[in-house]
Amino acid sequence: YPGIEAEERGQAEAIAANLEKMSQLQVPILVVIIGEGGSGGALGIGVGDRILMLENAVYSVITPEGCAAILWKNQEKVEEAAKALRLTSQDLFNLGLIDEIIPEPRGGAHKDPEQTALNIKERIIKHLEELKKISPTEVVEKRYKKYRGIGKFKRG
Repeated sequence: YPGIEAEERGQAEAIAANLEKMSQLQVPILVVIIGEGGSGGALGIGVGDRILMLENAVYSVITPEGCAAILWKNQEKVEEAAKALRLTSQDLFNLGLIDEIIPEPRGGAHKDPEQTALNIKERIIKHLEELKKISPTEVVEKRYKKYRGIGKFKRG
């Protein structure tokens, strides 16, 4: 959990060191978000050449509850916070933060775990096949450009 205790244990430094190391790995990195990813820990595993996300998963730097508590000091604002965070797979895809939404079986991934696993496997194979064609140096360069471009506005 965030706070002074986390800082005393070096949580931020550990996340930063992880981000630095992962960004320099000369192998393809695929990230698959399958449930709920939040806070610095989720950020720490979010460095990838391709980021895939199950359609009903959520991914954010903070939970809606935490956001509501910080911004409005009011837990009744959780729904408003969730909308503002834009944490759904569709939101993140539209923002260019993830590369692909993996469809889930009717009713959600938990209704048919085998089909969900097959859907994930199919996408992993597809993206690895694409990434295998790129040299290790180019993988790192493209990854760097990808993350340096996050947050830039595009006109047009």
